[in-house]
Amino acid sequence: MNTERLSEYVKSLEKKHNQLLVNIKAKLPELERLLEEISSHWGYEDPIYRFYYQSFKVYGLQNKTGEIVEALKSIAPEGRSLCKEFEEIINAGTSGKKFEPEHNKNWTDHTRPFVEAFLHSKFFLEMVVQYGKELEEAPNMVPSGWAAVLCLYGLR
Repeated sequence: MNTERLSEYVKSLEKKHNQLLVNIKAKLPELERLLEEISSHWGYEDPIYRFYYQSFKVYGLQNKTGEIVEALKSIAPEGRSLCKEFEEIINAGTSGKKFEPEHNKNWTDHTRPFVEAFLHSKFFLEMVVQYGKELEEAPNMVPSGWAAVLCLYGLR
Protein backbone atom coordinates (compact mmCIF):
# COMPACT_ATOMS: atom_id res chain seq x y z
CA MET A 1 0.00 0.00 0.00
CA ASN A 2 1.50 3.33 -1.00
CA THR A 3 1.85 6.20 1.46
CA GLU A 4 -1.06 8.20 0.06
CA ARG A 5 -3.47 5.26 0.23
CA LEU A 6 -2.27 4.41 3.73
CA SER A 7 -2.87 7.99 4.82
CA GLU A 8 -6.41 7.93 3.38
CA TYR A 9 -7.10 4.64 5.12
CA VAL A 10 -5.90 5.98 8.49
CA LYS A 11 -8.03 9.13 8.09
CA SER A 12 -11.05 6.99 7.23
CA LEU A 13 -10.55 4.87 10.36
CA GLU A 14 -10.07 7.96 12.55
CA LYS A 15 -13.34 9.35 11.17
CA LYS A 16 -15.16 6.09 12.02
CA HIS A 17 -13.60 6.00 15.50
CA ASN A 18 -14.82 9.53 16.15
CA GLN A 19 -18.24 8.75 14.68
CA LEU A 20 -18.54 5.84 17.08
CA LEU A 21 -17.70 8.14 19.98
CA VAL A 22 -20.25 10.72 18.78
CA ASN A 23 -22.89 7.98 18.52
CA ILE A 24 -22.08 6.78 22.04
CA LYS A 25 -22.28 10.27 23.51
CA ALA A 26 -25.63 10.88 21.80
CA LYS A 27 -27.11 7.82 23.51
CA LEU A 28 -25.10 7.93 26.71
CA PRO A 29 -28.05 8.53 29.10
CA GLU A 30 -29.92 5.57 27.59
CA LEU A 31 -26.79 3.38 27.71
CA GLU A 32 -26.13 4.36 31.32
CA ARG A 33 -29.70 3.46 32.33
CA LEU A 34 -29.39 0.08 30.66
CA LEU A 35 -26.04 -0.56 32.34
CA GLU A 36 -27.50 0.39 35.72
CA GLU A 37 -30.41 -1.98 35.15
CA ILE A 38 -28.30 -4.96 34.11
CA SER A 39 -25.82 -4.33 36.94
CA SER A 40 -28.53 -4.38 39.61
CA HIS A 41 -29.38 -7.25 41.92
CA TRP A 42 -32.17 -8.50 39.65
CA GLY A 43 -30.30 -7.76 36.45
CA TYR A 44 -26.96 -9.35 37.29
CA GLU A 45 -26.63 -11.01 40.68
CA ASP A 46 -29.85 -13.01 40.58
CA PRO A 47 -29.63 -14.33 37.00
CA ILE A 48 -26.04 -15.52 37.49
CA TYR A 49 -27.07 -17.21 40.75
CA ARG A 50 -29.93 -18.89 38.83
CA PHE A 51 -27.38 -20.55 36.56
CA TYR A 52 -25.64 -22.18 39.53
CA TYR A 53 -28.92 -23.05 41.26
CA GLN A 54 -30.16 -24.68 38.05
CA SER A 55 -33.24 -22.48 37.91
CA PHE A 56 -35.18 -22.03 34.69
CA LYS A 57 -35.07 -18.28 35.43
CA VAL A 58 -31.58 -18.15 33.88
CA TYR A 59 -33.30 -18.50 30.50
CA GLY A 60 -34.45 -14.89 30.96
CA LEU A 61 -30.88 -13.73 30.32
CA GLN A 62 -31.54 -14.26 26.62
CA ASN A 63 -33.99 -11.35 26.52
CA LYS A 64 -31.80 -8.98 28.53
CA THR A 65 -28.79 -9.86 26.39
CA GLY A 66 -30.86 -9.11 23.31
CA GLU A 67 -31.64 -5.63 24.70
CA ILE A 68 -27.95 -4.95 25.28
CA VAL A 69 -27.05 -6.11 21.78
CA GLU A 70 -29.70 -3.85 20.23
CA ALA A 71 -28.27 -0.91 22.18
CA LEU A 72 -24.76 -1.76 20.94
CA LYS A 73 -25.99 -2.05 17.36
CA SER A 74 -27.74 1.31 17.63
CA ILE A 75 -24.44 3.13 18.11
CA ALA A 76 -22.51 1.41 15.34
CA PRO A 77 -20.93 3.77 12.81
CA GLU A 78 -22.74 3.73 9.48
CA GLY A 79 -22.00 0.59 7.51
CA ARG A 80 -20.48 -1.25 10.46
CA SER A 81 -21.80 -4.41 12.08
CA LEU A 82 -20.72 -6.28 15.17
CA CYS A 83 -17.70 -8.56 14.82
CA LYS A 84 -18.19 -12.22 13.94
CA GLU A 85 -16.77 -13.54 17.23
CA PHE A 86 -19.27 -11.52 19.24
CA GLU A 87 -22.13 -12.45 16.89
CA GLU A 88 -21.25 -16.13 17.33
CA ILE A 89 -21.44 -15.83 21.12
CA ILE A 90 -24.68 -13.83 20.90
CA ASN A 91 -26.35 -16.23 18.48
CA ALA A 92 -25.64 -19.13 20.83
CA GLY A 93 -26.77 -17.18 23.90
CA THR A 94 -29.96 -15.60 22.55
CA SER A 95 -31.34 -18.52 20.60
CA GLY A 96 -34.81 -18.28 22.14
CA LYS A 97 -34.38 -21.66 23.76
CA LYS A 98 -37.18 -22.51 26.19
CA PHE A 99 -36.71 -24.53 29.35
CA GLU A 100 -37.51 -28.23 29.14
CA PRO A 101 -37.09 -30.57 32.14
CA GLU A 102 -34.64 -32.78 30.25
CA HIS A 103 -32.25 -29.79 30.05
CA ASN A 104 -31.42 -30.48 33.70
CA LYS A 105 -29.47 -33.56 32.60
CA ASN A 106 -27.00 -31.39 30.63
CA TRP A 107 -27.62 -28.11 32.40
CA THR A 108 -24.43 -26.29 31.43
CA ASP A 109 -24.63 -27.34 27.77
CA HIS A 110 -28.04 -25.70 27.56
CA THR A 111 -27.57 -22.64 29.77
CA ARG A 112 -23.91 -21.63 29.80
CA PRO A 113 -24.28 -19.88 26.41
CA PHE A 114 -26.86 -17.53 28.03
CA VAL A 115 -24.41 -16.53 30.74
CA GLU A 116 -21.50 -16.21 28.32
CA ALA A 117 -23.46 -14.00 25.93
CA PHE A 118 -24.77 -11.84 28.77
CA LEU A 119 -21.31 -11.32 30.29
CA HIS A 120 -19.72 -10.43 26.95
CA SER A 121 -22.56 -8.01 26.20
CA LYS A 122 -22.30 -6.48 29.68
CA PHE A 123 -18.55 -6.02 29.21
CA PHE A 124 -19.03 -4.12 25.95
CA LEU A 125 -21.79 -1.98 27.42
CA GLU A 126 -19.53 -1.16 30.38
CA MET A 127 -16.70 -0.16 28.05
CA VAL A 128 -18.97 1.92 25.82
CA VAL A 129 -20.33 3.82 28.83
CA GLN A 130 -16.92 4.23 30.46
CA TYR A 131 -15.20 5.58 27.37
CA GLY A 132 -18.23 7.56 26.30
CA LYS A 133 -17.86 9.46 29.56
CA GLU A 134 -14.05 9.67 29.60
CA LEU A 135 -13.10 10.47 26.01
CA GLU A 136 -13.63 13.76 24.22
CA GLU A 137 -12.24 12.38 20.98
CA ALA A 138 -10.95 9.04 19.79
CA PRO A 139 -7.41 8.63 21.19
CA ASN A 140 -4.26 7.76 19.28
CA MET A 141 -2.91 5.78 22.25
CA VAL A 142 -5.76 3.34 22.68
CA PRO A 143 -6.70 1.96 26.13
CA SER A 144 -7.54 -1.76 26.14
CA GLY A 145 -11.24 -1.27 26.81
CA TRP A 146 -11.62 1.24 23.96
CA ALA A 147 -9.57 -1.08 21.72
CA ALA A 148 -12.03 -3.89 22.55
CA VAL A 149 -14.94 -1.63 21.56
CA LEU A 150 -13.19 -0.83 18.26
CA CYS A 151 -12.78 -4.58 17.68
CA LEU A 152 -16.48 -5.07 18.33
CA TYR A 153 -17.26 -2.81 15.38
CA GLY A 154 -14.43 -4.12 13.17
CA LEU A 155 -12.48 -0.87 13.51
CA ARG A 156 -9.23 -2.32 14.84
